Amino acid sequence: MRGTLAWVMALPLLGCAPSTPPVTAPSSGNIIATGTLHWANGSSAGDVSITEAGDGSLHLSLQLSGWPMGVHGMHIHSIGRCDAPDFTSAGPHWNPAARQHGLHNPAGSHAGDLPNLMIGQDGIVAENWPLAGSARGAGGLLDGDGAAFVIHARADDELSDPSGNSGARIACAVLTPAT
Repeated sequence: MRGTLAWVMALPLLGCAPSTPPVTAPSSGNIIATGTLHWANGSSAGDVSITEAGDGSLHLSLQLSGWPMGVHGMHIHSIGRCDAPDFTSAGPHWNPAARQHGLHNPAGSHAGDLPNLMIGQDGIVAENWPLAGSARGAGGLLDGDGAAFVIHARADDELSDPSGNSGARIACAVLTPAT
């Protein structure tokens, strides 16, 4: 019985681990965009930056502290707005190739899809992830209406279109081009 109970209790966590582990930030590259994450009440929730390596690849760097332990979906959204309280002004996921959602979706994924964010007991995250897509040009991250980075309330199932059943948008950062 004890083994069965442990298995049943673990079922909701299946599929919540990051599918793409964080990577080391590129050794050479330029910060092309930054943002400060905010909670719905306006207080700071952390910082995000986007770096472009010499080969044109993009990397997202995230610095959080004071977050509760848990697993959260995180995505780049297509509009550079973060109007509280629900951050829906950030629009849908950044998806210049018009694909389905999810890192495990055979018809996906959006350029703005990222692996789940795992926050440990210390509530601190300082990690980097590769991004699909390009920074400039038609459909680029830094297009005319900008972009936002959003963290959701629940884990992303990395398959369901359009947002992986990741729940409410709980923190948002407008990505501002670096000067």
